[in-house]
Amino acid sequence: MKSDPGFTLLEVMIALAIMAGVILTVISSFNYHLSMVERDRQETMAVLLGRAKMDDPDFRPDEREKGTFAPDRPEIAWKADIKPTDYPGVNRVILTVSWDSERRKVDLVQYVAK
Repeated sequence: MKSDPGFTLLEVMIALAIMAGVILTVISSFNYHLSMVERDRQETMAVLLGRAKMDDPDFRPDEREKGTFAPDRPEIAWKADIKPTDYPGVNRVILTVSWDSERRKVDLVQYVAK
């Protein structure tokens, strides 16, 4: 009697279980990498907006100032803080750019003459 060249039910179920594990691993890895790309995009946007704010000739904070990047990006806020340095005539301007209800933030530092 010849054996049937087909697969048994147990072999098919084991193959399906292995494939399900592989597919779940690939999907979770893909989702993780997509979230990393989105985080990097948000951080890059925050840094570019902060650099543009600091390079703006009209931006000269005298004290603690804050605002948003409205009308284009009202969900992204900024806050400037001036601190003295050990060097006379030089101040350190710290611009904090925050988003996601201030859960995420980036600090940019610039040294300016008084």
